[in-house]
Amino acid sequence: MNATSQTLASSNVTPTSIRVDGARLWQSLMDLAQIGATPKGGVRRLALTDLDRQGRDLVVGWLRDAGASTEIDGAGNVFAVRRGRDDAAPVVLTGSHVDTQPSGGKFDGNYGVLAGLEVLRTLNDAGVVTTKPVGVAIWTNEEGTRFIPTMGGSGAFARVFTLDYLLAQRDIDGISFGEALHSIGYAGSTPVGELAVDAYFEAHIEQGPILEREDRVIGVVTGALGQRWYDCIWTGQDAHAGPTPMEARHDALRGASRMVEAVNAIALRHAPDGRATVGFMQVKPNSRNVIPGQVTMSIDVRHPDDEALARMDRELREASSVIARELRLECELRQVVEFPASHFNVDCVNSVQSAVEMLGLSSRKIVSGAAHDAVYLSRVAPTSMIFVPCKDGISHNEIEDARPEHLEAGANVLLHAMLARAGV
Repeated sequence: MNATSQTLASSNVTPTSIRVDGARLWQSLMDLAQIGATPKGGVRRLALTDLDRQGRDLVVGWLRDAGASTEIDGAGNVFAVRRGRDDAAPVVLTGSHVDTQPSGGKFDGNYGVLAGLEVLRTLNDAGVVTTKPVGVAIWTNEEGTRFIPTMGGSGAFARVFTLDYLLAQRDIDGISFGEALHSIGYAGSTPVGELAVDAYFEAHIEQGPILEREDRVIGVVTGALGQRWYDCIWTGQDAHAGPTPMEARHDALRGASRMVEAVNAIALRHAPDGRATVGFMQVKPNSRNVIPGQVTMSIDVRHPDDEALARMDRELREASSVIARELRLECELRQVVEFPASHFNVDCVNSVQSAVEMLGLSSRKIVSGAAHDAVYLSRVAPTSMIFVPCKDGISHNEIEDARPEHLEAGANVLLHAMLARAGV
């Protein structure tokens, strides 16, 4: 009998009977949420700020305390790996991110990282040695709030874009990604994309209302919507708001306003699966008595069908052209993010489904409406995701909330999906 079998036998524990400590998971989430806490109960911890550093330092300390060896790559991605019997084998990896939206919540991203931490702690408690190593990743700049592209660290890892490109990106204040990464001490020396990954699982709150509405505990995620993001820049002419007649104006904000309506109409034409959003707008010179001469706005379109997404793109370009011509404006529509609809690995999806059934949990298969690091990881490793409900389907909001028992259930599914892949 080997040492692991002796430990399991002496404690009357079998691999299938192992469960996470839900209270410990919840406390970890609440402790991390204190870093960047907002008055309304949310979290503001933007990527590569000092608060991001504090959050990373806390979680990396916990991962090291759990016996994991840690390394940081050139994109700032953190990998914490627990040894297996075959240390040369690729890692069965989980994780997510700890950066947040400007008015974010306690669970988006954070849950995936801390559920992974809880898996490591649980394996330690049970004395389990897996055949393959298991690990937790903290991906850099998933949210894309401060720096574009979104999912920067995982995108560089998956070689969707180069590290040099990522490091050169600048925030609204002109600070580069590379400068910010160095300033918080997370510019690592490990080559990006070097870690060999056997499979990747990511636990996450749904960020939508379906699971709660149907009273299901687990979403077995089979893929994600395709997305295209754009920067749309309207250029007119600054002019005095009083002396300039209406018919003589080149009002950039008027063009942007019409574009907001056009974006909404495009999504409705592609209902029920189409999504289109304007979430950011910057008006110049932004003065009460000056006609706006330039407006920069974001546009986000999504659809699970790549052909439909391409049609939405064509309609968006046609709308911008028509509006610019009618209002005598210039419009630059620049695509900044594109990824096709994702379809996760069947074996990994089945591992999640099997864990759900073994644990006796209610579930349904679901397609993610949001992008996650798993979307990029699926390009380089077999991947799946695990969703749990969030209150009223609300996320990217300070009131984002989830029930402790659902978070515990999702972490147990993650644990057993990873064990099935890592071997005991």
